[in-house]
Amino acid sequence: MKKFVFLLAAIISISTMSCSVYETFVNLSRLKFKLGQVNNFTMNGISISDKSKLSDFSTVDILRLSSAVAQGTLPVSFTLNVEAQNPNSGTGGYKRTGATLKSFPWRLLINDKETISGNIASEVSIPGTGETTPIQIQMNLDLVSFFKDNGYESLLNLALNIGGYGGSSSKLTLYAKPVVSTALGDLQYPEELKIVDYEFTK
Repeated sequence: MKKFVFLLAAIISISTMSCSVYETFVNLSRLKFKLGQVNNFTMNGISISDKSKLSDFSTVDILRLSSAVAQGTLPVSFTLNVEAQNPNSGTGGYKRTGATLKSFPWRLLINDKETISGNIASEVSIPGTGETTPIQIQMNLDLVSFFKDNGYESLLNLALNIGGYGGSSSKLTLYAKPVVSTALGDLQYPEELKIVDYEFTK
């Protein structure tokens, strides 16, 4: 009789744990990511957030930029905002579940060309509220290193299209493999996510 009770308890425990594991995976699979705004874009130390065309640059700026390109370099820096959404708000039959993004190894493509890679600097909490949580990623790269066949004006226009006035992240693609901390331990997505600006990816 004692053996039967022990076996029954073990079966219930395993069944409960399996349900918990399944529920955790289902909830994590509902996390969504999307590219948001590009902020604080600088090109060779010159802010371009208020510029939309080449004629918006001063003569001094033009000299600095043309000199840099002539020397084979054009360093740019910007903040890329990734919008994370956790729809597990306790409605629609799903349990309210918060998520902690522990790691977010990413690689950045510009105009479908792979450039730099990295990770988030610290953990990000994504509460189960259905609202959007920003993940700010600092990008630093040299455009000439990846687009050396582009001319001077083409490089400047590419930067303006991304980080200038009215610019957007439409020319950017981020591939990431999130690691989420859960009560069951750290869980990593089995495959990379392709994150773009026009729709949420999950």
